[in-house]
Formats: sequence, C-alpha cells, structure tokens
Amino acid sequence: MALHLLVAESCGAQAADLSRQLSLPSIIYSSPLKPALKALPPEGAALVCDETGLALYALSLPGSGPVRVELGEGALGWRLDEAKVRHEMIVKACGVRPGVMTTVFDATAGLLRDAAVLAVAGCQVRLAERSPVIGLLVEDGLRRAVGRPELQSLVARLRFCPGDARQQLEALAFADDRPDVVVLDPMFPHREKSALVKKEMQVFQSVVGEDADADALLLPALRAARKRVVVKRPRQAPPLDGRKPDFVVEGKSGRFDVYLPANQQMDSP
Repeated sequence: MALHLLVAESCGAQAADLSRQLSLPSIIYSSPLKPALKALPPEGAALVCDETGLALYALSLPGSGPVRVELGEGALGWRLDEAKVRHEMIVKACGVRPGVMTTVFDATAGLLRDAAVLAVAGCQVRLAERSPVIGLLVEDGLRRAVGRPELQSLVARLRFCPGDARQQLEALAFADDRPDVVVLDPMFPHREKSALVKKEMQVFQSVVGEDADADALLLPALRAARKRVVVKRPRQAPPLDGRKPDFVVEGKSGRFDVYLPANQQMDSP
C-alpha cells in the first residue's frame, strides 16, 4: 500500500523526524490541504501533519475525512463516562471490578477506543501497536490529550510501548510485571459489500490491512496473562486459532471470546 507524508509549512520542523521514522520523503504543502491531497495518486493513504496534529486520509475514499486518535471526542467521548463504562462489553469481558486494580496489555491498540474505556474503568493499560503509522497517531493523540486537564487522569493510565506485540508478549511471559489481562483485537476481514464498515475503519484498514498472523498471538498471550485473554471477534467469525474460549461476552454485531490461562493447554490446539 502506497503511503504519502504531507507536512504543512507551519510544521516543517517536524518533517525530517517523521520522514526518518517512516522511511518516507515528506511533501511540504501550503494551506489549504484539499488541493495537496488531490495532487496525490488516488490510491493508498496520506499521513498529514498540521497544527492540529497527525491525521490519516485514505486517498481512495475521497471525502472520508481525517482519522485521528481523539480521546474524549465524539462517540468515544460519550463512552468515557465513569457511570457508563461498567456496562461496556470490554469491561465485563476483562473482569474489571470496582476498587480492584486490573493491569491490561492491549496488544493491538489501534485508535485506543477500548483501551481508553478500560482506563476510565480504572485499569492500568499498556499499549502495543506494530504499525509505525498507527503508532505515530497513538503518540500524537496521547500528547494532545495531556494538554487537556479533564483527560490527564485517563492518560496517566495509558502507557504506549511501540513495537511488535508478539515479541513483547513473549518477554512478558517471564516478567515480574505480567498483566492480569491481555486484549487482542485483530483487524476483521474486509467485507466488500458491508454497509456496516464505517469510513473511518475503511481508512484504518487501508493502512493496516488484515492481521494475517493474528492466530499466532493467542498462545503468547495465554502465556503472558495472569488471569485471562480477551479476543474481540465478529459475531459469526470462528474463534482465533481454532481454540474454543472458556466463555463469550456477546453483543449484536461482535463478541469477546474469553480464555482463562489456567484452563487452557499451552500448546497448539
């Protein structure tokens, strides 16, 4: 997938560092942004750096708008209500209880939707994201959130550890600070005709693609987690790696498969 890096003139000082991290040349543009996006080939994606921060645009989806990590905004802002989070499926699946500290390793952080919900529920969440582009969005979103007093307690419970999740899980299996819960949210297979795939997720998929090796994460996750592994799946999808979960928390369009390491064989199913 082709990726382009656009940097606003006013942010030119960041161009060299972004180019180095992504191994991409930067294109400096003067506002407005729309003509700069239209000048690019109508395929792949563009990472844009401007005064607002970093945003991702899918060039094959004109008008899809920017994708950012926005904590406390839009639908996620509604979910981050302390009175509501206890009803969230991810909170129930992780076994979070009021007054009990739960440590979580989110191996597929993405746009931090579920991680932020868990943090508001009182969890300490360590985040991994192997896509360098999405990792930059995560770091940018956390950096901007720190400047908002109402989000500082939330950000304090989120720690981003860039790099390959499988390697981190394998190391955690022998660490003193093993997490109580490991969360896996592999990218769902792309559905060509589904109207349920929002434009934002299509933009995300255009960069990340499908997690073809998602099955390989389950066993390291079981070895790393103290209490449970939680896997987010489409409602009709087979279980990850063909391994039957101990129980399922099910919703209308998706489900969370929950594995208890004490009950699972630590080898191939």
